[in-house]
Amino acid sequence: MTKRELTHSKFRSLRVTPDFREFVLDQLAGVRELRSRRMFGGIGLYAGERFFGIVAADELFFKVDDGNRAAYEAAGSEPFRPLADRRRPVSMSYFRVPIEVLEDAGELAAWARAAIRASTSSKRPVPRPKAQSPRRLKRN
Repeated sequence: MTKRELTHSKFRSLRVTPDFREFVLDQLAGVRELRSRRMFGGIGLYAGERFFGIVAADELFFKVDDGNRAAYEAAGSEPFRPLADRRRPVSMSYFRVPIEVLEDAGELAAWARAAIRASTSSKRPVPRPKAQSPRRLKRN
């Protein structure tokens, strides 16, 4: 997808209802250091500092990598796509959690742990900003 196409694409609403938000957080109560943060109308899920999940449009998505992607594909899950036009290939490394997993808190915790591991394995070093030299004042 070109930059121009992305610029002209429409993002779908990521709004999450309060009831769904509370349900997901209750189901994930066993995740250590769980916290949520609002982002772009949806909700980001963290375990400590590790971003591992997205709640968007009343659906739950977890981070995937080569270690857990097969389980999502076997369940027929689709990747998170923030664009309204589903024909566009823009997606992220997050897949929808199957409803039967979402409804079983124990199973959901296992999938969450795998997503947390996936978020750790994909962690790249954050480049540090270059130190700026002090600005010189112009003399008249």
